[in-house]
Amino acid sequence: MKAIVVTEFGKPEVMKYMDIDIPTIKPSQVLIQVEKTSVNYADVKARYGKKGSGKLPFVPGLDVAGTIVEKGSEVQHLQVGQQVIAFPASGSYSEYAVAEQNLTFEIPDTIDFDTAAACPTVSFLSYKLLADIARIEKGETILIHAAAGGVGTTAIQLAKILGAGKVIGTVGNESKASIALKAGADHVLTYQNFEEKVNELTDGKGVSIVLDSIAGEMTERSFTCLAPYGRFFQFGHSSGKAGTIKTSDLHSSCRSILGFSLGTTRKQRPESLQTTAKQVLKYISEGKLKFEIGHRFPLKDAQLAHQLIESRLSTGKILLDVKGNG
Repeated sequence: MKAIVVTEFGKPEVMKYMDIDIPTIKPSQVLIQVEKTSVNYADVKARYGKKGSGKLPFVPGLDVAGTIVEKGSEVQHLQVGQQVIAFPASGSYSEYAVAEQNLTFEIPDTIDFDTAAACPTVSFLSYKLLADIARIEKGETILIHAAAGGVGTTAIQLAKILGAGKVIGTVGNESKASIALKAGADHVLTYQNFEEKVNELTDGKGVSIVLDSIAGEMTERSFTCLAPYGRFFQFGHSSGKAGTIKTSDLHSSCRSILGFSLGTTRKQRPESLQTTAKQVLKYISEGKLKFEIGHRFPLKDAQLAHQLIESRLSTGKILLDVKGNG
């Protein structure tokens, strides 16, 4: 089969388009013929050796949309011929991918492959953060950093679906504000002095929930606009820098800080994603949760897709068309 293989750590050029063997499945797994896969920033980090197993060579990619062509003897609830989304065991930039049955989810006929490929990582992550970890309550005000990105625009929509009263987004520059506003944000700010503006928008009360994938000083500045009893969620560190939280910022204000990783959850608590999948796919089928496909490339041009996402100039989800588009 054709696949993209990272042969050494480095820039997009280290990804090679080549022939490799179709993977074999274990009794608990399914083999999926990949239609499409999404490009996530975690793929870039893995290419640099900063995420994942750190072992070479490897096929990058976190999620797939495709059709089951073979299933293991222990697989009960999935059948050959079903269209599914999945988090594969060893990459998704390939014509075939292997996934555990508990990380494979049937998609309704009402959801096309473009939407299916765009949704898994960003929607599962956003739902887990808001519904399960933050336990969002109706009417709460939420601050979402990097609001124009894939997770940001999805989290904005889900926050509204789950009852948020006001959603405030932050973006790197004003040109991206329209993307977050289109997703449903009530206010969009640039990173400059955002904490002061958030306090103004909330009449000095601050926000109940902060979703932070940037870290560094953004984490520290966010605490100056986090309300008493507020919850801060750290789920990424795109700045590459650590943020410092003082214990004195927590106990007397009854505020809390929690970390979350979808990757860790897939590995250690995959069963918890079954309910997530049902809810997310329901919202998509009902037309409540939508995804903008900003860019698409054939599989063989994965280097170009990585150059684009790394430039920070992309908008919406980036897809790789795999089947018939190598």
